[in-house]
Amino acid sequence: MSNVQNKIIFISLILLLLFTLLLNVSVGQVAIPIKEVFRSLFGGHASKDTWEYIIFNFRLPKAITAILVGIGLSISGLLMQTLFRNPLAGPYVLGLSSGSSLGVAAIILGSRFLPVIFSEFLLSSYGIILASCIGSLLVLILILIVSQQLKDTMSILIVGLMFSSFTGAIVSVFTYFSSAEQLQKYTFWSMGSIGNLTWQNIILLSISVMIGLLLSLLTLKSLDALLLGENYAKSMGLNIKKTRYVIIFATSILAGSITAFAGPIAFIGLAVPHLAKLLFKTSNHKILFFGTLLNGAIIMLFCDMVSQMPGFEFTLPINAITSIVGAPIVVWLIIKKKKLV
Repeated sequence: MSNVQNKIIFISLILLLLFTLLLNVSVGQVAIPIKEVFRSLFGGHASKDTWEYIIFNFRLPKAITAILVGIGLSISGLLMQTLFRNPLAGPYVLGLSSGSSLGVAAIILGSRFLPVIFSEFLLSSYGIILASCIGSLLVLILILIVSQQLKDTMSILIVGLMFSSFTGAIVSVFTYFSSAEQLQKYTFWSMGSIGNLTWQNIILLSISVMIGLLLSLLTLKSLDALLLGENYAKSMGLNIKKTRYVIIFATSILAGSITAFAGPIAFIGLAVPHLAKLLFKTSNHKILFFGTLLNGAIIMLFCDMVSQMPGFEFTLPINAITSIVGAPIVVWLIIKKKKLV
C-alpha cells in the first residue's frame, strides 16, 4: 500500500476517532446534542448547566478512560502477537490478568481473614487497585525470573499459561469459601468498568499508558526483525534477551495498569491488531503501531456506547460487549488460518 493511501487511512481514522468521541459523550441515559458537546469541549458552554455537569463529571472521564484502555490493550496485544509470532496471543497471555484477579480475589473474597483495621481501606476502590497492581507485579517478576532461564520464547508463553492456570485455581479456592455478597462484588469487578474512575485515577492511568507506549516505540525495529524469526534477528545483531525484556515489561505496564483501574477487559488486545493489519495490509510496525492505536481507541469508544444502551436505565458490562465485538473477529481469524494450512 502506498504512502498516500496510508495517509488517507490515518486521516480518516483520526476524524472517525474525533466523531466517535463526540458521539460517545453525546449518547446515554440523558441525550446531549453533539453540537452542544462540541461547544462544551472546545471552549464554549453547553446550553444547560446540567449538560455541562454531565459532560465533565461523567461522560468525558469515561470516554478518556475508554480511549486509554483501547490504546493500551491493543498495543500490548500487537507486541505479544509479534513476540510469540502467534496470531492468537493477547495482552493477558503472560498471566498478568490472572495475577491481578488473584490480588483482587485475595482482598474481596478473603476479606474475612483480613485485620479489621486494614479491611476498610483494602476493600475501597484504591485498595482494589493496589491489590490488582501487586498481583500483576508478582506475576511479572516471576515471568522475568523464569525467562532468564529460558532461551526459547515459546517456552515463556507456556510458562505464562501455567501461571494463569495456577492463579485461576487459587481464585477458585477463594470463591468456594466466599459469601454471596463477596462473590457478587468480585463478579462485578471481573466484568470490567470504565465509568468509575476519578480524574486523579485517569491521570495515573494516563501516565502508566504513556510509559508503556514509549517503551513500545523503542521496540518497533526489533519487532520487524522478530517477524522473520529469532535466528534472523540475531544475525542482524539484535539482542534477543534484552528486546524480550523490554517487550514483556511494556506489555506488563499497559495490561497490568489497565486491569488494575478498569478490570479485565477481553478481546480488544486480541482482535484490534488484526484489524489494523487487515486495513493497512502491511507488517511494518511503524505503521501498525499507530494504526492499532487509533483502531483500539475507536473500537473501545464504540463498545462503550453500545454498553450504555441509549434510552435505557441500565448499563451492560463492558467486558461482555468487547467479547461480543471481538469474538467474531477471532473466529474469522481461526477459520482463515485453517484454510491457509
